Amino acid sequence: MTKIIGLTGPTGAGKTTVSQLLEKYGCYVIDCDKIAHEITTYHVDCLKALCYAFGNDILNDQGFLNRPLLAQRAFSDKEQTQKLNQVTHPYIIEEIQRLIQQYKKYAKVIVLDAPLLFEAGLQYDCDKTVSVLAPLQIRMDRIINRDGISQEQARLRICAQPDDRFYISQSDIILDGTQTEQVLSNQITTLLEEIW
Repeated sequence: MTKIIGLTGPTGAGKTTVSQLLEKYGCYVIDCDKIAHEITTYHVDCLKALCYAFGNDILNDQGFLNRPLLAQRAFSDKEQTQKLNQVTHPYIIEEIQRLIQQYKKYAKVIVLDAPLLFEAGLQYDCDKTVSVLAPLQIRMDRIINRDGISQEQARLRICAQPDDRFYISQSDIILDGTQTEQVLSNQITTLLEEIW
């Protein structure tokens, strides 16, 4: 029987490293960020709903999403971020559920790599939930280097997400995203042995 691990954590904490390690161990990873990107690129109904919520000018002349402009509006405060999630989550969750059913035919372990695992209610599909956390300044530096954004933009993204206490209270397992790959690898081996 297929087991499902929910993997989450705030931006810049090191979730991608953990996700890649799980994939190395033969887990099938569903990258929910990638799905969100595809939905907000090609899904006409989702784009229409985003225009209604955030203004028609979030689409450029070719009809593609102006992501920096949407991010500026959607991450301006928690209410706007919530509005973004309310619009996009139903479309994203539908695609995630489709992929889970597809992978269940041959996967022993499926990983839902989902920044908004708890906010989207996806934890109810999981056998175990794992959050990756890291100190604020490390996250800030990582986001600035990774995305090429200003300190203020990075701060807005961080403020739009829950704090560490939220993840600690919701998760079965907490991993430290500042650990070496070897330490994380050992912890993942233990986790997989537990759920198998």
